[in-house]
Amino acid sequence: MTHPPKGNAAPPGRGAPTMPAVPSQAGPPAPPGGSVVPQAEFGAPQGLAPSPGAAPRRTAWAEGVDRLRAAATTEPGRLRIIGAVLALLVVAFGAVTALQMTQRSDAADNVLHSSQPLSASAADIYRSLADANTVASSGFLAGGQETKDSRNRYEQDIRTAAAKLITAAGSSEPGSPSAETISQLNKLLPEYKGLIERARANNRQGYPLGGAYLRYANEKMQHEMLPKAEKLYQRENQRLSADYADAKPYPWAAIALGVVALGGLLWAQRRNYHRTNRVLNQGMAAATAASVVVLLWLVVGHSVARAGLSESYDHGVRSLNVLHQAQIASLKARGNENLTLVSRGAETKTLADKTSVDLYDYDFERDMKALTKRLAEAADLADDQSGTKPVQAATSNMKEWKLRHKDARKADDEGKYQLALDRVIGTADKEPTGQCFDGVDHNLTLALTHEESEFQRAASDGLGAMTGLPAGAAVLAVLAAAGAVLGVGRRLSEYR
Repeated sequence: MTHPPKGNAAPPGRGAPTMPAVPSQAGPPAPPGGSVVPQAEFGAPQGLAPSPGAAPRRTAWAEGVDRLRAAATTEPGRLRIIGAVLALLVVAFGAVTALQMTQRSDAADNVLHSSQPLSASAADIYRSLADANTVASSGFLAGGQETKDSRNRYEQDIRTAAAKLITAAGSSEPGSPSAETISQLNKLLPEYKGLIERARANNRQGYPLGGAYLRYANEKMQHEMLPKAEKLYQRENQRLSADYADAKPYPWAAIALGVVALGGLLWAQRRNYHRTNRVLNQGMAAATAASVVVLLWLVVGHSVARAGLSESYDHGVRSLNVLHQAQIASLKARGNENLTLVSRGAETKTLADKTSVDLYDYDFERDMKALTKRLAEAADLADDQSGTKPVQAATSNMKEWKLRHKDARKADDEGKYQLALDRVIGTADKEPTGQCFDGVDHNLTLALTHEESEFQRAASDGLGAMTGLPAGAAVLAVLAAAGAVLGVGRRLSEYR
């Protein structure tokens, strides 16, 4: 019978395997006091510390430049650089073209639909106010025999001025000088109308106070309202000139970029031909064709637009400005002619030679000189029969007006007031000056209508020439850039 061995000793040959001895490791010296310092503090697990003489690590930018320089020494690398530069040039060409032509197209649109109509509205405000003042003085001279047509014309002028002021107020910037001028005119208009009504009421009853009210109303119109309306007209004309200045300049930056981009594309294709002896690279050819289309569209389209805008200014805006000034001069002259009879010498002016003359007759002569000058300018600017004919008719009426006015003044100076009155506001059989004034006004209106249509036609042609150019240039530029990249990519595929 076998018994297990007694004691703690393992039986021979069946003990646990002995672990191999680990050589002792050198470590940092123990700190004083017997405390143990963790090895992490000495950086053993974290890796080796950089050697004191090692060079600092280079930046990503420097490494990128080195890679680019290395790539440029190989043909694939050079092709990639060429493709990126061409794509960038073409995209920049399209972006600048779209930006500059958008600015010019917006300015041309403002000329046609904003600044010129507002300038015309400002001129209508002036004309309506001046005509209302003229009709009021004519009605005053007629006394109780004021016609219904005369009264209706006065009311229509007041309504037109009020409506145009509302339109101008809606189009002006809040707080601008134009908005302030419009606000002042809106306050003065009812004051003027009240003075005219008082003058009429007193005149019907035969009170001399009616003449004083009429002169006071005329002073308010001549010295307050019309100067403000004229300033408004001048400001709107300045806006119109600024829009023309923004719409007409050539887009030189876009043209220059287009030439550079096209030159780069042609150079790249020439380089490709010399290295591969292949005449056509489809991608490059498509990019070149798209760039040529954009460049030609830009130059030709803007040239046509510029020509249309120049024509609209030379044969439209300039003529309109002169005709407006002629019409204003005729209205002022007619008002002063009437007031000469209303005041009966109550208002005088002392000249440089100490002689005294009737104030309103002096102003009439000055206004007629301005009318003569403006009609001559309008005749020079008229470029067709439709524009020349009404100006010539207005000139003939103006000359006859001067002759009849002399007869009226002669009668008044001789004390024949009723005869002078008949020669100014009388019926047709008495050949009054009012007939001549109506002829001048009517023919100037015809000339203004014709020149307005000429402006609309030429400005519309100018704006139409730029239609679609900004968007088209952007799309074609993107296609050209894609073509350039694909063309270079096709060449790169030969190296794989």
